[in-house]
Amino acid sequence: MAIKLDKMSRKELEALRSDVDEAIVQRRKTEKQDALAAAQKAAAQFGFSLDELTGKKGGRGAKATSAEPKYMNPDNPTQTWTGKGRQPNWFKAAVDAGTPAEKMEI
Repeated sequence: MAIKLDKMSRKELEALRSDVDEAIVQRRKTEKQDALAAAQKAAAQFGFSLDELTGKKGGRGAKATSAEPKYMNPDNPTQTWTGKGRQPNWFKAAVDAGTPAEKMEI
């Protein structure tokens, strides 16, 4: 995929740069989620949770919750939701894409 930058206007180049910057941010988020899932899987193979190994409870800024998760993101099992409060973006996106909420129940 060769892009001929010399044939593009300044406005097109700025739009391309904006798209690339956004793609980098999204890719970083995806890779971070993949790394976390892989670390949790590796810890589970030895019978531990990642929290047990790191000595942390839920990571940075996590709040203790008394409710058990009711829904799980089918694309990223590390993302859960109790069904209370504001719907997470992954839940909204899945429902908007036609996935019934019942299919995401744990």
